[in-house]
Amino acid sequence: MDSEPLLSVHDVFAGYGKIEVLHGVNVRVGRGELVSLIGPNGAGKSTVLKAVTGFAPPRSGMVTFDGRDVTGMRADRLVPLGLSYVPQGRISFPSMSVQENLDMGAFQVRDTVARRASMERVYSLFPRLAERRGQLAGTMSGGEQQMLAIGRGLMISPKLMLLDEPSLGLAPRYVTLVFETLAALKREGLSMVVVEQNAAQSLALSDRAYLLELGRNKLEGTGAELLENPETRRLYLGG
Repeated sequence: MDSEPLLSVHDVFAGYGKIEVLHGVNVRVGRGELVSLIGPNGAGKSTVLKAVTGFAPPRSGMVTFDGRDVTGMRADRLVPLGLSYVPQGRISFPSMSVQENLDMGAFQVRDTVARRASMERVYSLFPRLAERRGQLAGTMSGGEQQMLAIGRGLMISPKLMLLDEPSLGLAPRYVTLVFETLAALKREGLSMVVVEQNAAQSLALSDRAYLLELGRNKLEGTGAELLENPETRRLYLGG
């Protein structure tokens, strides 16, 4: 791993309104790493991603991305820097086609050759989307919409992708497809931060992981270390 991380969340306090959710959280992501954030509901996992992307700006602490201080920077300014965010909930533009949704993901990409290459990459990764490129997103299954959300996030050819609960609420075959996709992207060298309730599968795929509890760091280690940690297994993996 490079000595300088691609993403650093240092001693970040953040929340919503008067409610503070994060109490000095630290997360580090090296280039090419897949890093998982796990923990119980309310631990602050999604808030970490929102603190990075400016949807829950840090009240104190610092966020750096690719050597640049981006603390509190709005998402639309982060996209050109190479940071992609796939929020929870399979968000799409339901009255637009698959292809139009993907085009929206690349609206800041001026290079038409790069846009075309990104589109082909997404269709190669998700052949189902290629088959349905003219279909309205709102008529697709939940699993297909999640593929579309991930595909849209890939349209900027990001340096780092943040994914919030990508397997949440999906049928088993789509859960499998999500993790197969993450594995494929990892092999390509894409850096990722994944928030997941499906902790066992996420840890098995992770280079490193952080277990959060009540807005604080509780455990940190390689994915394998956390997977085998007795406390992790007892509290979060049912073993």
